[in-house]
Amino acid sequence: MATKPPKDQGLALLFADDERSLQELMKLELPRLGHRATICPDGLTAVAALEKNTYDCIIVDLDMPGLDGIGVIAKAKELSPETEAVVLTGKSSMETAVAALRHGAFDYLTKPCKLIEIEALLKRVTEKRQLQQKFRALQHQVHRLQGSPRLIGSSLVMEKVRMLISRVAPTQSTVLILGETGTGKELVARSLHEQSTRAEMPFVAINCGALPETLIESELFGHRKGAFTGADDHRVGLFEVASGGTIFLDEIGELPKAMQAKLLRVLESGEIRRVGENKSTTVDVRVICATHRDLPAMVAAEEFREDLMYRINTFEIYLPALRERIEDVPCLARHLLARHPRFTRKLNGSSGMRDQISEDAIGALCGHVWPGNVRELANVIEHATILCDEGPIRGEHLPQRFNARQLVGAARRKRGPMTLRELEAEAIQEALERCDGSKPKAAEQLGVSLKTLYNRLNQAQVSNLERSA
Repeated sequence: MATKPPKDQGLALLFADDERSLQELMKLELPRLGHRATICPDGLTAVAALEKNTYDCIIVDLDMPGLDGIGVIAKAKELSPETEAVVLTGKSSMETAVAALRHGAFDYLTKPCKLIEIEALLKRVTEKRQLQQKFRALQHQVHRLQGSPRLIGSSLVMEKVRMLISRVAPTQSTVLILGETGTGKELVARSLHEQSTRAEMPFVAINCGALPETLIESELFGHRKGAFTGADDHRVGLFEVASGGTIFLDEIGELPKAMQAKLLRVLESGEIRRVGENKSTTVDVRVICATHRDLPAMVAAEEFREDLMYRINTFEIYLPALRERIEDVPCLARHLLARHPRFTRKLNGSSGMRDQISEDAIGALCGHVWPGNVRELANVIEHATILCDEGPIRGEHLPQRFNARQLVGAARRKRGPMTLRELEAEAIQEALERCDGSKPKAAEQLGVSLKTLYNRLNQAQVSNLERSA
């Protein structure tokens, strides 16, 4: 999004006081301090502004015509509980301070107050909100974080991926990660973040295909209370949660066409608009996208905006499928095994992961085509750990499709070369096993239409009947 490093964007402030001279002063001085200010002459005008937009902090006079400062604070907390409030009062009494704090005020200032006092107080508000933002980001990530990201494999294609990451990570460029499902695109995105100047700030990952179309705008940009049916509370969007850091938009090709236009506007302007608000909020986010879809083909089919496609792929990283780096399978398998709690305990006193998986199992893994990529390999290792008890993983601990393939291979060697139709039938059978019998999924993996798959199955059935007759 931005071509600049992260910086403080200032606060969105609402200032309400019935003294005209103070209004004019704050209209000049608050922007000079780096904040975006809305100036209101009384409490009712302040409430009207609060009903249209959300503010980081409000500064209100305690005594105003129509509605006093306590009433404005109560309304602000109702609409947006995270909004901080500061009270200005000419009554320097402890009772006034206590009353303001009881109603949710962050602090109070006694009139006449100095500009330096306002500046120091707003700095404290900014620091508090930054800590809250980091906390929300940690809450969003904590269940997904498993230490620093590591790209496993020493193949030439993976060395190229590492080189590209190291070159683009320190920049602020938007990155598009391409690759099949299950290849580890989020791991690449995390590596980019960890090696960037934003590493200490939030990393927020979003699966665009998993978000309900009716709520996706609210999830990304947030909403104010009452913006739509079911919006019972103010919600901070994930772009705001990630501000200062990195946002990862996984499966960007699944984003609805209407949201593509809004995302493009955010990428171009660096501003978001919460659902139900009129004013924009500035965010400083580096955007990384990923997809397994063919975006140029989607553009040709008018399913994806061409201008958005060119905007998100400033720098492109292709993550190879596992079948393109079979030489990495042994080290990946051992890495996945080392992360398993059962084998972590066993490693104490052993000579390493090489003892925990047999050569015949490694050979079977290397002979597989891995349509599900690293994700499928992780599931296979999990399956094997359940069956292997206390000993090392052997070939018989792998899923049935691996054992069946070994038997088929042995039978093939005994009977000699197979015909083209036999090879085709075997490939179809293996695809059906991998997809748990789902013919549409098997057809997709084989790269044929569902009609073609049914035709081949019917032909195989006829051939079997003829042989048995």
